[in-house]
Amino acid sequence: MATTAESIALPGASAGEPENPREHLMYDPRPRGEMNAMVMESMHKTSKKFWGVVVFLVLTVLFALVGAWGYMIVNGMGVTGLNRPVYWGIFIVDMVFWIGISHAGTFISALLRVMKYEIRRPYTRAAELMTTFGLIQAAICIFLHLGRVWLAYWLVPYPNGRDLWPNFHSPLMWDFMAITTYVIASTLYIFMPLIPDLAMARDRSTGWRKIFYRYLSLGFRGTEVEWKHLKTAMNIFAFAIIPVMFSVHTVVSWDFAMSTRPGWSSSIFGPYFVVGALYSGIAAVMIVLFVIRSTMKNMKYFIRPEHFEFLGKLSLIVSLTWAYFFFNDYLVPWYGGNKFDKLLMDFHSQGPFAFVWVTLLICNIVIPWAILWNKKWRSTPLLMLIIGIVINIGMWIERFIIIPGSLTITRMPFTWRLYKPSIEIPLTIGTFALFLLLYMLASRLIPLIPVWEVQEGQTAHVLRKVGKAVVTSTSNFD
Repeated sequence: MATTAESIALPGASAGEPENPREHLMYDPRPRGEMNAMVMESMHKTSKKFWGVVVFLVLTVLFALVGAWGYMIVNGMGVTGLNRPVYWGIFIVDMVFWIGISHAGTFISALLRVMKYEIRRPYTRAAELMTTFGLIQAAICIFLHLGRVWLAYWLVPYPNGRDLWPNFHSPLMWDFMAITTYVIASTLYIFMPLIPDLAMARDRSTGWRKIFYRYLSLGFRGTEVEWKHLKTAMNIFAFAIIPVMFSVHTVVSWDFAMSTRPGWSSSIFGPYFVVGALYSGIAAVMIVLFVIRSTMKNMKYFIRPEHFEFLGKLSLIVSLTWAYFFFNDYLVPWYGGNKFDKLLMDFHSQGPFAFVWVTLLICNIVIPWAILWNKKWRSTPLLMLIIGIVINIGMWIERFIIIPGSLTITRMPFTWRLYKPSIEIPLTIGTFALFLLLYMLASRLIPLIPVWEVQEGQTAHVLRKVGKAVVTSTSNFD
């Protein structure tokens, strides 16, 4: 795999613009054992700062999530800002936001795997973990919204003496079933490609870690038959989980589109919500990759500027689609002529929500479009971190405008009332802290880099000398 040229033109580069092959992970191979050692070292070596952050997050979860939730259970939902006509507040905003974040793992891993994008290889697992941990936060937000959470088992259909069954016409039931299906499917999809790396960790660990990895690796030894079955199962799940991903956020959009409320009765909410989920999810992956690359040892070898450049390009494409659906959502009601829809549009763009609405446009359109068109800027990890944060702020605001912002204007003007959240704010902070805590703990328990996938990609990409020229070639193992 060694190259005889120091500078060559790689696929995608324009003529006259040579690129150093060392900038591309697939053309910078290292021995499998060395890469395994690098990943294991990043898992085992933790600093005092790491544990300090863990302690801080644990305390935040205990006080902001567990403590505030306990206070809300004892005193009732009256301590929240929910009141007529806004009965869906930040809890539902957070639920939609976290489901959107969870879409990134499936999109980047499954869809790019099906389309055979090689650049996905080093960070698929980092994205996949976001799916499971994001869905956990979404489920917590549903339980927060329930109020009497001890009766949550009523959502589960089971034989009982009172012949009580869940109301399948309820949007709450749709969310419960969609999230449950997605959690099970995504967890299985994460676990399968993790098995070879768990086996690697098993062979390189001692003590409790070795026992832990021995059970999780399911006795994987890397035989030809095991690899064949694993690859087959992964391909089946990759194709199967993609429609699940699209259906989950479409179901979430039906929570709103099936009603007749002003601003919600829209036929484009399905694709609009899916595109918005992908937009926020890809931005979240950029944030996670920057944090992993900056805080974990040896990660700069696996996560490179080329990966941020690709995600930035993907974000730019998705942002154009999102902008179309966003303005279309206002255009159709404007032509419809319903006076309450027009009142709602004025309320968003000129009324009390005008500042929030303008901030949304700046975060989701102006800043990304001004920066993501430039390849050099897309290849700057710190700048992509900022862009990821800005986009997710904008996408959270978008969900806030859609839910409590739209519920304010009803067909009964005497009920109009601005939503003012109270205890919802610490509970939201608690869900973010729990997400970060789960991710930090997972980074020390499982390999965040799928070494076998990186090795497979590097083996498939070869630099060959044809005459005096050095060219690239790619083999297909599938």
